[in-house]
Amino acid sequence: MTPHAMQRQHAHASKYEVLASLESFVKDLMEKHESKREIWYSSQILPVDQDSNNDKEIKELRDRARGVPDSARVALALNLLTEEGLPHFHRLIAEHFGSDTFWSKWNNLWTAEEDRHGNILRDYIRDSRLLNFQVLEKLQFNYIRAGFNPDWGGDPYKVFVYTSCQEKATQVSHANTGRIVVDKEPMINAITQKIAQDEARHYAFYMNVFKEILERDPDHALDAASAIMPSIEMPGISVVNFNEYADVVRRSGIYGPRDYKKIVEQLIIAWGIEVMKCLNELGRKAQEKIMGIPARLEKVAEYIELRSKTKSFRFEVVFGRVLEMA
Repeated sequence: MTPHAMQRQHAHASKYEVLASLESFVKDLMEKHESKREIWYSSQILPVDQDSNNDKEIKELRDRARGVPDSARVALALNLLTEEGLPHFHRLIAEHFGSDTFWSKWNNLWTAEEDRHGNILRDYIRDSRLLNFQVLEKLQFNYIRAGFNPDWGGDPYKVFVYTSCQEKATQVSHANTGRIVVDKEPMINAITQKIAQDEARHYAFYMNVFKEILERDPDHALDAASAIMPSIEMPGISVVNFNEYADVVRRSGIYGPRDYKKIVEQLIIAWGIEVMKCLNELGRKAQEKIMGIPARLEKVAEYIELRSKTKSFRFEVVFGRVLEMA
């Protein structure tokens, strides 16, 4: 093992000691989380077989779904694929926290809650015939098979920075997807708002965990945040043609660089990064880098918007239809 690798391993060991000291904090957070949220299931929202009016409800659902624009269908396909990437994230979190701690109990609870998101989106899409379901299933299979192994996977602090950013981004994406189709198909809005509410609670959990880490180990925590916050690799990155999907989502006003900029700004405030003092050189450099991220993201957003021209898209999952977007 190289000296650098040994140093990195030692630094990570000290991070695990900090995380171990947070067990009671995590226990309290979990109890608060469970006291505030209500578990819901797909069968409570969508028609189920035992309902005598099931056939009528399915027909009405399909009639409404015909009015959903293809841009929203693309967004829903990507949202579903992202949610069904859950095995990647359970693994990444489980690798760090063992199998008999409050961390592992949270990971199992979080996974169970998240699993319903993919379930209800899949049920809706299948029942409504909104997408080419066979193509969707193949995309999902290949996405899971491709794996997700980000550079930050070996650093437990970076895991919590990433999950804070990503949960908020997912919340925004689901909520905005529902809003753009609420007049065409209110059922989609009802589903995506429920998912977004879950994501908001998960965001609060991860955000508060990292806030506590910042209190206990500010310099290393800021260093981790400075590595992740400039640009997060979205969980669907290994989906075939992910960039094309993401471009449609951006052009639809659902989620893009400006939304991520807002997330970074919110986290800077929530974590009190700007006002942190008594930092060493590592922490001060990380703090300065983080404070410069919003301006950098603004430039990225402006650059993309200036270069953006009308473009044609075609997705087999949306029955191969051509989609023209400004």
